[in-house]
Amino acid sequence: MKFGIVVFPGSNCDRDVAWVTQGILKQPTRMIWHQETDISDIDVVVLPGGFSYGDYLRCGALARFSPVMQAVVKHAQNGKFVLGICNGFQVLTEAGLLPGALIRNRDLHFICDRVTLKSERTDLPWTSAYSCGQIITLPIAHGEGRYYADENTLAHLENNRQVVFRYCTPTGEVSEAGNPNGSLNNIAGICNQQGNVIGMMPHPERASDPLLGSTDGIKLFEGIIAATSLVAAAR
Repeated sequence: MKFGIVVFPGSNCDRDVAWVTQGILKQPTRMIWHQETDISDIDVVVLPGGFSYGDYLRCGALARFSPVMQAVVKHAQNGKFVLGICNGFQVLTEAGLLPGALIRNRDLHFICDRVTLKSERTDLPWTSAYSCGQIITLPIAHGEGRYYADENTLAHLENNRQVVFRYCTPTGEVSEAGNPNGSLNNIAGICNQQGNVIGMMPHPERASDPLLGSTDGIKLFEGIIAATSLVAAAR
């Protein structure tokens, strides 16, 4: 499996992801500059965290028009895998690959902390290494991470089981007490209807190396590798 990590002007978590995919998991990985248009060699595209184009206008609004994003959209439409982390999640909503939007945090402050999440699904390649309802801890670092959508979109997400991760308390209670930024329905991560595109505000790549004190995040990458390897073996 080959990972491709898109690098926008202002990306600052691209090397963190590469350390996980290439350094720890020993998977072929290449950095994709935002002006590239051919990503046909890539199996999994990752849009990393950071401040693409300085986050002018809105977070992810300018990155959505990068030449590479047309290729990313086609990549997703062909059923290939896309992961957007933090700013990458914002870019995916701006590009229309995921519904809703990420707006200013409830208290209008930038938040840099560790939060607990509940895994809502295990039937996706992304989450196949987690157990249903598993509580994990991942870092967050964002000023505009509050997930928002209209009532119909929220109902559609819930009815189609597109919520992948929710913020929760350390004991697993999905409540206001466990919601760091005011996201509607405590949403921390969602997927598209096909399940091949996922966006999340917490940073799994920052909780993948044992030297950092947590490996809760690496299971996301291990899950996608294992699931796609099984598909390839069955062909």
